[in-house]
Amino acid sequence: MNEAPPNDAQHNRLNKRVFHGSAAGIVAFAIYAMAFTDHATAFFNAGLDWIGRSFGWYYMLAVIAYLVFVLLIGVSRFGKIRLGPDHSRPEFSLLSWSAMLFAAGLGGAILFFVVSEPLTHYLNPPVSGGTSAEIQRRAIVQTFMHWGLSGWGLYVLMGMALAYFSYRHRLPLAIRSTLYPILGKRIYGPIGDAVDITAVLATVFGISTALGIGVMQMNYGLTYLFGIPQGLNVQILLIIMVVIMATLSVVTGVNKGIRRLSEFNLLLVVGIVLFVLLQGDTLHLLNALVLNTGDYIAAFTTLSFDTYAYTPEKQGWFNGWTVFFWGWWIAWAPFVGLFLARISRGRTIREFIAGALFIPLIFVMVMMSVFGNSGIDMVESGLVELGEQAQNMPQASIYTFLEQLPWINLTGTVVLVLSIVFFVTSADSGALVLSNFTYIMRDVNHDAPVRLRIFWSAVIGLVTIALLMAGGLRTLQSLVVIAALPFSVVIFLTMYGMYKSLKVEVGKADARQQVVSSGISTTDWKEQLDRTLDGSTQHGAEATLRHAIRPALVQLAEELTQRGQKASVTDQVGEQTQLLCPTLRVDFDGAPSFIYSIQPQRMQAPSFLAADDDYYLRLDVHLAEGGLGQDLNGYTRLQVIHDALHEYQRHLRFLSLASENGNLDTIPGHEPEPINALI
Repeated sequence: MNEAPPNDAQHNRLNKRVFHGSAAGIVAFAIYAMAFTDHATAFFNAGLDWIGRSFGWYYMLAVIAYLVFVLLIGVSRFGKIRLGPDHSRPEFSLLSWSAMLFAAGLGGAILFFVVSEPLTHYLNPPVSGGTSAEIQRRAIVQTFMHWGLSGWGLYVLMGMALAYFSYRHRLPLAIRSTLYPILGKRIYGPIGDAVDITAVLATVFGISTALGIGVMQMNYGLTYLFGIPQGLNVQILLIIMVVIMATLSVVTGVNKGIRRLSEFNLLLVVGIVLFVLLQGDTLHLLNALVLNTGDYIAAFTTLSFDTYAYTPEKQGWFNGWTVFFWGWWIAWAPFVGLFLARISRGRTIREFIAGALFIPLIFVMVMMSVFGNSGIDMVESGLVELGEQAQNMPQASIYTFLEQLPWINLTGTVVLVLSIVFFVTSADSGALVLSNFTYIMRDVNHDAPVRLRIFWSAVIGLVTIALLMAGGLRTLQSLVVIAALPFSVVIFLTMYGMYKSLKVEVGKADARQQVVSSGISTTDWKEQLDRTLDGSTQHGAEATLRHAIRPALVQLAEELTQRGQKASVTDQVGEQTQLLCPTLRVDFDGAPSFIYSIQPQRMQAPSFLAADDDYYLRLDVHLAEGGLGQDLNGYTRLQVIHDALHEYQRHLRFLSLASENGNLDTIPGHEPEPINALI
């Protein structure tokens, strides 16, 4: 950052303004929904109708704009940039990452809609006319639209922006950080607080909507399997029970509870989809999947802009389905975006976009096609009850569907367990994200305290209960669309801030290319070969640090200070090596500091190189944006000075270019990642 954040923002503490502002809004809503249920129901339903009439066109344009932006960033040269320092690598395996993407991004609502939505679009199509087969194809494609690329583009956009600004630029893991290129240090003031409060409210209402739908599904499953009655009282007890389970999960953190539940969740989903595929007309379902995929690709552009302007009689359908889904995706964007950021540190932007867009999409399309086509075929074969349930009691449709296949007790139990696990993974991920939104952390690689996660887990349960009391599914749909409207504007600002910052990032890379290193001329080629084949022990690395690197940086800092620069050298202790490692820092007024830091890496010695031990030490150079992969072992004092000076020249060239382009005031600064405690 050009200027450091306020002192109180540099320490771990509760963000009181965001926390209390969000809590006040949530409490006011809960009291209103519970005490004035009829009025709240009418108000929310009227709000949905008004937004659908007035802003349906806006939601359509916004969602497609978000997706196009993400795709363009992915295929551009920006895609090579890492979501973290240059030396960072992914924390989770591809399988674990994919499982968490799927579980957090969809929640239990997919079980609610997987049979009911394709059937509803088939029995009550938004576009009339055509043969039964044509209507069936359009029904599946419409379902793909609501669960496909457009929505995942929102998640990817917010996740990419949050990970980029937090893990690469060391800004707080909060929505306000995505606006730093626009607002600069004002993100720490009232504007930033208002942005984060908007994100918290949208997140709470978005998650609660999904959980409300999920608990209706769970309640019917318990009725179907065990005869437990349906009703608000039972649903409240279920919410309390599952929130307790979510609290236990979120207390264990991402690496244990959330990751393991997500992997278990994915395993169950794959199992139930394969069961339906193999028990049905497998060849027909596979052919239909391929056809549905082609139809979706062909119809994507047309459906993305279809506001039903010439069929006003379909406006109710448009508001209740497409506008609702776009509002839902927008409301979930801060929650899922932050969670995706939390699990995606170290991936490149291109890798993140490709994975987060297409891995969940494949799961969704396979699931929706297999279940949707099977359900429609059942109705066509005479199962009228399934079609009626899809339109009037959608939570029952998946159980009636599975009843037509073998082993209903087993598959029904699997669906019930899936409902619970989806509920828990959404609630625990949401509690973790809300905690991070309302807590200021000095180190963005850590999460907010456990007590705050417990609080937000309870709040999610309370709001879900309030929504169910205020009218059920219709109210859930209405509120999420209303809550999404203001946050959609924040997402546009995030797009602009992200693009502006990425341009500066590329400019920095260009500046490095313009200042060519002459380090080779200061090194004898035989000495360079010696360093290449050397496996340095800790003693050798310590000698290089003590006798060459640190004196060189101190000498350069002293010379810079004599010439009017604000240069200093500080030491850090390596956590694994216990070596004192120097960092040269040159500060500028109104511009990012120059950082040249040495960080040791303990590496296993390759078998084909001679080494004194099983491990050797690299003395890696780290700049503000991360490690260069350059080892200074064996460098002389003069060679270290030359190397640091060349990097300093590149930094000055970057600042000059940024100043010419008017970007200097809104460039997020960097702090080197701490090796251990600063001494």
